[in-house]
Amino acid sequence: MIIVPERAIAGLISAEQAFAAVEAVFASMAKGDAYNFPVIREALGEGRQYGFKSGLDRAGSNLGVKAGGYFPGNADRGITNHQSTVYLFDPDTGRPTAMVGGNLLTALRTAAASAVSIDRLARKDSKVLGMVGAGHQAGFQLRAAAKTRKFERVVAWNYHPDMLPTLGKVAEELGLPFKGVSLEELGAEADVIITITSSPAASLMDAHVRPGTHLACMGTDTIGKQEVEPSLLARATVFTDEVAQSITLGEAQHAIGSGLIKAADITTIGEVINGTHPGRTSDDEITLFDGTGVGLQDLAVAKAAVDLAVAKGIAIEVEV
Repeated sequence: MIIVPERAIAGLISAEQAFAAVEAVFASMAKGDAYNFPVIREALGEGRQYGFKSGLDRAGSNLGVKAGGYFPGNADRGITNHQSTVYLFDPDTGRPTAMVGGNLLTALRTAAASAVSIDRLARKDSKVLGMVGAGHQAGFQLRAAAKTRKFERVVAWNYHPDMLPTLGKVAEELGLPFKGVSLEELGAEADVIITITSSPAASLMDAHVRPGTHLACMGTDTIGKQEVEPSLLARATVFTDEVAQSITLGEAQHAIGSGLIKAADITTIGEVINGTHPGRTSDDEITLFDGTGVGLQDLAVAKAAVDLAVAKGIAIEVEV
């Protein structure tokens, strides 16, 4: 069995490689060659969450599970609040093949998913990137998005404005002018909007968003979370990683619950990648990607990390 520890991930897999892995597995899902197993998530008390995301990708010969969760006391211990590990198995025999640190991989695969949606759905002439949220994941989102279009500037809003300068430094690294704005200003200026918050109530309203905008809603991955007003989904053409998760724990849960849209109104991004759905059909169309975060994304980037570790001769091999 190969072990790729967390400390090795940063120098091993790039945003471009994560993008390629996630795009490929989305395509496999749409073809029916890959599917996710039911998500298991448990509250441990005191804000702690623990769970499992797993699946099988026949096309990629990849079977496995990501185990981990959110532990809010970790910051005081000097470690990240999100902790996860990916375990891979031989799909033919069930033998364990790899154990991979999943903390940075989770950030990379989440950013890769929104970047895939921007690449496939945003207007080609998109110039202004809007960021709703400025937490740890926001920097990864900004870096990945910047590779998909020739953005000229970034506008951002965060519930806690004092966090915006950290995101501004990322924009500065990318050579992009950065400005903190109101949500009204953000919606009026942005061609692409990424929402990446953990909010229990919508912050971005339908009235904020102008025609032609592409939205990547990446923060809602649990029942009860919400980033945008449900009526916005009714006005948009909605895409997702997996419909089953979108309607139960993704951003679409609220529009579905309000009767504003149906599951049949939601298209997987894999269909756009495979060419069985046209994606955006006009410059005035609002497109919205509901990125719920599926286990197959984790398995795809973990396998990429294992392959790179082996190729570079830094994989740790143990007998099992």
